[in-house]
Amino acid sequence: MSGPLEGIRVLEMAGLGPTPHACMVLADLGADVVQIRRPGGTVGPDGIADADAGLWRGRRVIDADLKDPDTIGALRQLLSHADILVEGFRPGVMERLGLGPDEVLEFAPHLIYARMTGWGQGGSYQHVVGHDINYLAMSGILDAMGPAGAPPVPPLSLVADFGGGSMFLVVGVLAALFERERSGGQVVDAAMTDGAGVLAQLQWSWKSAGRWAPRETGNLLDGSAPFYCTYACADGYVAVGALEEPFWRNLIEVLELRDLPDRWDRANWPVLRDALAARFACATRAAWTSAFDGVDACVTAVLDFDEAARHPYARERRSYVEVGGRVQPAPAPRFSRSVPRAPVEASASSIDSVLEEWD
Repeated sequence: MSGPLEGIRVLEMAGLGPTPHACMVLADLGADVVQIRRPGGTVGPDGIADADAGLWRGRRVIDADLKDPDTIGALRQLLSHADILVEGFRPGVMERLGLGPDEVLEFAPHLIYARMTGWGQGGSYQHVVGHDINYLAMSGILDAMGPAGAPPVPPLSLVADFGGGSMFLVVGVLAALFERERSGGQVVDAAMTDGAGVLAQLQWSWKSAGRWAPRETGNLLDGSAPFYCTYACADGYVAVGALEEPFWRNLIEVLELRDLPDRWDRANWPVLRDALAARFACATRAAWTSAFDGVDACVTAVLDFDEAARHPYARERRSYVEVGGRVQPAPAPRFSRSVPRAPVEASASSIDSVLEEWD
């Protein structure tokens, strides 16, 4: 089996972060993804070359000079046979290459033309540089991250780049593929700020309902609440998510805490946090993991990446795989029938060989 996207051909214009991640997901689902990149690979601001190569799994990679008219002509031929084009350049770059959507959809009207940017293809910010942290800052989300009294905490690059960008691009592509059966190809404009905003719909709903408080007060899910945060143990950390009353009662019972003040009065949160912190600090992470084993209290150990991959649950689910000798998360989601092949490392190819196959 090759996955539910078997037979779908994707041409990827190599980019950073969310663009290769989205194409990795499409490849994981069985699509035939061919990445076009400039010769020489990429070097990050820290001087490490091709650090993103783990995102290239499952596809062929072609080094191509995009300043060469013959290369552009060959790419146009590939696009006439492709189902999807994914590009993450700044707005206007593809147009200057002669590969903008107006030109391409003329000779490939069936194509799904997916564009990944931070700010979108229109508006006064479309040419402004940015990263995940900037898109979150402008969307109101960054201000909501981190406990009261501390600066906002960047959530790695998971929320804007990969949640709001990569995953919304994949959703857009799949929706456009479905709609293509009725109307043909079209452009998917995936802006990380737009997608991140949709991810925060629950917080917008809470704000409208009066559940979301100003930053200086703290909120339920930002690390301010003593029943939804992390605590230091004698040798590590645990995560506590005891929002519901039964979970909270079980939590304080295991911790052997009595006569605590009302947890829904935010004025009591510092007192509650100090009480829980003192108890958790008295024992090791392993001891608390054992104490809460089988107890419905929403308490788990905070694992690092290596521990997560070795955990018995991850082994049961086969949540991690080795690709080229490197441990990586396994493809998701799972399918009962259309099971994709195991992911493999990216392999070098050429435009001619792909053209011969796709023609």
